[in-house]
Amino acid sequence: MEQPTGFIFAIDAVTRHVNSARPDAPVRPEPPRTPRLTGARQLAAVALRRLADQIQPVSRPVTPHCTR
Repeated sequence: MEQPTGFIFAIDAVTRHVNSARPDAPVRPEPPRTPRLTGARQLAAVALRRLADQIQPVSRPVTPHCTR
């Protein structure tokens, strides 16, 4: 009793799958993504930049040497 219904569903699923790869298949545009955690990302970027500025070695000024 359930086999004919399963057969119909299987044929429909296979047809949708095969037709989805066709060049004239209907295309749905992706919905625009809302930015998540924008504030947290900005805060992390500022904190990492400040940390990098503190850790970065400071180059010593070159003292002129007399060649005489």
